[in-house]
Amino acid sequence: MSKIGFIGFGEVNTPVDVIIRKCSAAEAALKAEGLDLVSVYPVADDYEETQVNDAVKKLAEEKFDALVVCVAGWIPTHAVIKVTEHYRHLPMVLWGLCGWYEGERLVTTADQAGTTGLRATFEGLGYKFKYIYDIIGKKTRSAEVANYCRAAVAAKALLHDKVGMAGYRDMNLYGTLYDGMSLKKTTSVEIETFEMLEIEQRYNKLTDAEKRKVVNERILKWNFLKPADDEPMMKAAGYYLAVKHIADERGYKAISLKDVDGMKKLCGFPPAPIFMLLSEDGYTTVPENDSLGAVTQLIMSRLTGQLAGYLEFYEFFDNSVLAGVPDFVAADMVDGDTYTVLPAAFGLLSQGILNVSKVKTGTLTMSRLVYKDGKYVMHVILGNGKNPPLWEECGWDAPAPQLSALEIEIPSVEKFADNVACQHYIITFGDNRESIRNLCNILGVEVFEM
Repeated sequence: MSKIGFIGFGEVNTPVDVIIRKCSAAEAALKAEGLDLVSVYPVADDYEETQVNDAVKKLAEEKFDALVVCVAGWIPTHAVIKVTEHYRHLPMVLWGLCGWYEGERLVTTADQAGTTGLRATFEGLGYKFKYIYDIIGKKTRSAEVANYCRAAVAAKALLHDKVGMAGYRDMNLYGTLYDGMSLKKTTSVEIETFEMLEIEQRYNKLTDAEKRKVVNERILKWNFLKPADDEPMMKAAGYYLAVKHIADERGYKAISLKDVDGMKKLCGFPPAPIFMLLSEDGYTTVPENDSLGAVTQLIMSRLTGQLAGYLEFYEFFDNSVLAGVPDFVAADMVDGDTYTVLPAAFGLLSQGILNVSKVKTGTLTMSRLVYKDGKYVMHVILGNGKNPPLWEECGWDAPAPQLSALEIEIPSVEKFADNVACQHYIITFGDNRESIRNLCNILGVEVFEM
């Protein structure tokens, strides 16, 4: 489990029992939020710097992913910096506690004298930090502190995350391109490409027994609206196993495949059930070599624990957008216990297994990492997902399937349309804007909220 450093400061002339009481309460509040702490307090500005040196020594005994600088009273800047400079590479929270009332009298230990003396210093030293202050009579803001710390944990996890991508630039789309060097520098995420030939070679080495096992134990447990031919189910199982073997060998957390100009054109097989099986295994998945879509999925998955599936836009209304998929949705987007699927064909393609599951409704966050004018920006839109109207995409076998979709109410369709960056946006349920802001603060990515 990731650990968070917690260090509580108070000036040497402040009664030490008061500083301990306040720091202890703050520590308990963070533990109640689920954080595993490495705690050191009280730390004062004693002339010999004994407490500062002891704090540095104790913190050095453990590893942690972020540092909470808890100011429980006035503290000269130098006493804090002599500790924090050892951890300037880590994200920090500058958290100022507050005073209390005794009857009608306000009693303070000058917490915000300490934090206001430190905020500009932290900024000037180039620290990555968030400044949070408590207010007398209101609930402590420990949840906000914890949220930033969890974002720091997510940022560290991204250091080791890799996207596995079969092929590149499906349909010659421009919106799915990426710059590998700047992406690695900014997000730490690596995109590795592998060839579709490798998938085909591994597929051809599989036995019918291996494929049949997946069909019987996984695919046939889905809710089929009508029976599927055996051949597409066996193909789905085989291609799934081929891709999963590659992903497991190379440690991929996210998968994207060349879809229209790849699996469909070259293999004659719509890859929706491959993605569905991978999603059930916990991989984040997006089609069409959507590079920054895949990275956005990893970011949002690390922040929320969700699979962060994608939807694409079909229609704009006055106050909402119709967002759906022509293939599959992530396993945890489904409103139900299992996928609902339909054997169907689109245009000249052979029969595939189409996911037509009902999608969960309610508050959701749409997001997408965008590369614009040499810098990265995270687009974020809070929406409300409703069941869509009856609709169909022209070209499917009659009767046309009711594709998985939501009608998403958003604050301004016009503003969204003026700034939309791609047909794919990543969906997570709940209001995740604060977590996104915190992670982007750590990564140095601008946030654009619509």
